Amino acid sequence: MGTGAPFQPYTGAISEWGGGLALRAVVFDFGMVLTGSPDAKARAELVRITGLSEEAFERYYWADRNAYDEGKLTGLQFWQKLCADAGLKLSAETIEELNRWDARMWTTQDEAVVRWHARVRERGLKTAVLSNMGDSVLASILEAFPWLKDFDALVWSFQLGMAKPDARIYEEALRRLGTQAEETLFLDDKPANVEAARALGMEGLVFTDLRQLRADLLARGWEKELPLP
Repeated sequence: MGTGAPFQPYTGAISEWGGGLALRAVVFDFGMVLTGSPDAKARAELVRITGLSEEAFERYYWADRNAYDEGKLTGLQFWQKLCADAGLKLSAETIEELNRWDARMWTTQDEAVVRWHARVRERGLKTAVLSNMGDSVLASILEAFPWLKDFDALVWSFQLGMAKPDARIYEEALRRLGTQAEETLFLDDKPANVEAARALGMEGLVFTDLRQLRADLLARGWEKELPLP
C-alpha cells in the first residue's frame, strides 16, 4: 500500500522554511508517534505464553526485529525463529497466537496526534507515514485505523526491503510525496532516525509528546508554518 488521500494544494501563507523554501509536507513515524504506548495486555500475554523472564523476552524480541521490519522475515517466521533461538517447544497454533498478540500490541493510536494530523492536512500540507513495520502488524493496523487513508503516502519498511535509518527509505518517502527534503518535516521518537533525515536535508524533530512538539515548533518560530498542537 503506497498512497492515501489525493494531494490538496497548499493554500496557506508561504513563508521561509529551511533553505528559503516553504514547508510542504510532514512525515510521521507510526510507532510511538501516531500510536500510544504498546498495548500492555498484549505484551503481558506474549511474556506469559513464552514463559520467558522480562529480561530474556526483551533480548529475544529485539534480536531479529530489524530483519522483520526489512521484510527478511514474515511475522510467523519472526516468532518461529524467536522460539527456536530461545529453546521454546511451542505448537504451530501457539506461535500463530504469539504473532496475533504481537500485532495487537502495536495496534494502538494516540488520538490527539491523529487529530493534529487532520489539522495539518486542513492547512493544506501533504503528509506521509514512514514506518519500520512488519507484515502482520501492518495488516492489523490497516484493518483497525481507517484514518490511514488520509495520508498522501504510506511507506512501510518490509514492503521495500529496507528500514530507517537507511537513507533510501527517506528518499522513497520524498519521491512519493513529490517534495524536496528542505520542504519536509520528519517526526520520529528515535534520535538516530531523525539524524538520518536531517543528513538528507530534511527538518527533523524527536517526538516525545504533543506538549514537547508544541514547544519545539514555537522555539523554532514554525508556528506560522504549522498549526500548534
